[in-house]
Amino acid sequence: MPKRVSKKITIYLTVDSESVIKYFNSHDPAPLYCRQLSHEFQEYLNHSMVSVKRDSKITYKVFCRDESDKDLYVDSLMHTIRRHFTFKKVLKETEFKKFKRRNYTLLLISLSIVVFAQGLLPNILGQDHRIHSVFSNAIDVFSWVILWKPIERLIFNWNPYLKDVLLFHKMTTAEVIVIENEKELLNHHMEHFDAA
Repeated sequence: MPKRVSKKITIYLTVDSESVIKYFNSHDPAPLYCRQLSHEFQEYLNHSMVSVKRDSKITYKVFCRDESDKDLYVDSLMHTIRRHFTFKKVLKETEFKKFKRRNYTLLLISLSIVVFAQGLLPNILGQDHRIHSVFSNAIDVFSWVILWKPIERLIFNWNPYLKDVLLFHKMTTAEVIVIENEKELLNHHMEHFDAA
């Protein structure tokens, strides 16, 4: 059965003095707004992103029981989430640059070898030499083999990098809706189910 893809992805968070501690790494001694996210919370965020596609819209809906929780914790939590995904985006962009540089270099080296093999070796052996046709066919096959991998990677393997960069950008720039009472939370849940 094919997986249904939603255009709207909502990540629900509850923020109060007890639950907010679960979002952060308990071993990190930094102030709350500078801490790393906990492993469990990262897993929750990663699981939330599974069905995200290029045209999906991501929204964080943060439920606060009272105004003091909103003032104390929401900004710190959202700052940490945005910093986390900004860092992941920069890492993926760097990885993509290395991927392109490595494969363009490999392609250039492969082309140099092919030019050498196709241009110089036939002249060295001479056209009337009987072994010329055997080497000529072998050089043609070798040329295709040596060029295949860098061309294949540059044509087919770049898309996952761009997909991840876009996904991390969406997670960094997603809208944050703060919900301050349970009736409002229920309305948001009903909207979500109606949209689905």
